[in-house]
Amino acid sequence: MSKPVKNLLTETYKRKFADIDGAVLIDIRGMAANDVNRLRSGLAEKQFRVTVVRNSLAKKAIQDTALANLERLLDGPSAVVYGAESIVVAARELIEWARQIENLQVKGAVMEGTLFGPDEIEALSKYPTRQEAQAQAVQIILSPAQNLVGSVLSPGRKLAAIIKSIEEKRERGEEIKKAG
Repeated sequence: MSKPVKNLLTETYKRKFADIDGAVLIDIRGMAANDVNRLRSGLAEKQFRVTVVRNSLAKKAIQDTALANLERLLDGPSAVVYGAESIVVAARELIEWARQIENLQVKGAVMEGTLFGPDEIEALSKYPTRQEAQAQAVQIILSPAQNLVGSVLSPGRKLAAIIKSIEEKRERGEEIKKAG
């Protein structure tokens, strides 16, 4: 490959990966072409992009990005999966695809600069996404307030239930006995 072509590819990778804070690296070696197409279209439906990269050029392109730690895993035929909602969702998707497609291997991932090796992808897939984590945080913050409101309202609810019971008995003409 000529130097101008290599430079063009490197610049293309730089543009594609510049604003990405997470990606999953997969090895598609030995996969049937139909399986690769199914994988690509399935991931595209979920807004993920798949870019097959030349390792030496990709290493240059990601040097000063959030994906820099992926450099350690760039060995052999590699494809970078990125985009959509979250890298956690990408890990979940790729684990499912790996169960369906023979020879699909997940090499690792980077999320906000943290490298996850092939043996850590399962753990990464169990992390909450940013939206899930925010929802959990809001629930934790609101929980004490909900408990306080429930405690404050509880005696009032009990009193209202007693008054309603007395009212219903009086409407039916029953005698109200004094508790003793």
